[in-house]
Amino acid sequence: MFLFFRLYRALLSGVVFLLPWPAFHLGYALWVLICRYLHSPVEFSQHNHASIIIFCIFLWGFVAEKNHITSVDELFRERTGGRKAASAVLVMGTLLLAIIFFSRDRLIPRGFYLSALLVLLVLVLVTRALFRFYIRKTREYGRPTRILFIGADAFAQLAADRLKRLTYAPCQVVGYVRLPGQSVAATSSPRFDFSDVARLNENHFFEEVLIAIQASEFPRIPQIVEALEKLSVPAHAIVDLGEGVVVRDRLFQLGRMQMLDLTRTPAESLDYALLKRGFDVCFSFLVLLLTAPLLALIAVLVKITSHGPVFFAQQRVGLNGHKFQMYKFRTMRVSSKSESDTLWTTKVDSRRTRLGTLLRKTSLDELPQFYNVLRGDMSVVGPRPERPNFVDKFLHDFARYNNRHCLKVGITGWAQVNGWRGDTSIEKRIEFDLYYLQNWSLIFDLRIIVMTILGGSVNKNAY
Repeated sequence: MFLFFRLYRALLSGVVFLLPWPAFHLGYALWVLICRYLHSPVEFSQHNHASIIIFCIFLWGFVAEKNHITSVDELFRERTGGRKAASAVLVMGTLLLAIIFFSRDRLIPRGFYLSALLVLLVLVLVTRALFRFYIRKTREYGRPTRILFIGADAFAQLAADRLKRLTYAPCQVVGYVRLPGQSVAATSSPRFDFSDVARLNENHFFEEVLIAIQASEFPRIPQIVEALEKLSVPAHAIVDLGEGVVVRDRLFQLGRMQMLDLTRTPAESLDYALLKRGFDVCFSFLVLLLTAPLLALIAVLVKITSHGPVFFAQQRVGLNGHKFQMYKFRTMRVSSKSESDTLWTTKVDSRRTRLGTLLRKTSLDELPQFYNVLRGDMSVVGPRPERPNFVDKFLHDFARYNNRHCLKVGITGWAQVNGWRGDTSIEKRIEFDLYYLQNWSLIFDLRIIVMTILGGSVNKNAY
């Protein structure tokens, strides 16, 4: 079963990685047809561009891997896989556009560029559909893999039931091996004692072994592996470390230690560390540059309309619980630190200035936070940073609240664009923050930014 799984993945990866080549030529043909229909001249030749195609193949290979386009398992999780395919093509197009913009080579026509991306998207969808059909047909008419389960409790039975439901990996459970002292719950196939393992495969009635034991029984694994050495068949272990623990990566070696990444957060991933940080720096610098006249105007208005400093600095809690100074335009009259750090802003708040009410309603008071992004304290998109006093309170009142600090806090976020900001439900805010944590991608960030620009910057709860 696992050999076929690896073969399918290798074949799928090889085909997907080469898709930029037909996308280039078919996209060119499509663009030429469109130009002829519109009576536009074609001033770009498809010949002598091998270096561009090779570069795109390498770039696409990286993007496809990161977006799980080459994952056989993902083929059967979505009906068409259109969302992942579109995300991958969009990232590919964005990276390619940036490279073309900064290169000194001859520019690719926009029509050809868009046609090639469109063809690439269609090719990805067609390739995945054909592989889905091919795998189902080949496994449907093939003999199922005969598997022996090590473990006979309810956990082993549940694992066997889930395995049988996999349409791309048909298997037959030939039996369960009961470990010493283990309660028996598996009744769908014959059961054997652990002492009989060495003699079980004399007639070759199973081809693979799956160790299905709970985390509390992991110390038994060396004993089980030693007994399985006499069978001469592949053995695999089902890893379940308990509720709420998700293994995001494979087992890796560090010195003489073997480790598993057990965290839910993408903060330690290469995508998050490089792509998100690079985007944050470029986007924040561009925003501060374009809004410099507006920033200067707001600063002058704040200074002449009320007594006190232009900027308001307050301590907030960020990534991994670290505290930092967050900057905003001052929107309230100067008050004591204890008052500003412990009181919520209410809908009718006498501390606000007239200009401050407008700035808070339009979120213009938060423009200085792009400086925090450049410093690395914040991100453009992420959970909103909270004051230490409220963090201490919410940690005791709400389960999993601190999980939101596994990512950099942001100027805008999934909770904010869905209306959960200001004096609203903390439970809902946490729910949306955790959803963002578990589903982060650069495409998701771009979606939130677009939602913020189109409607999230002016919010009825921003007061």
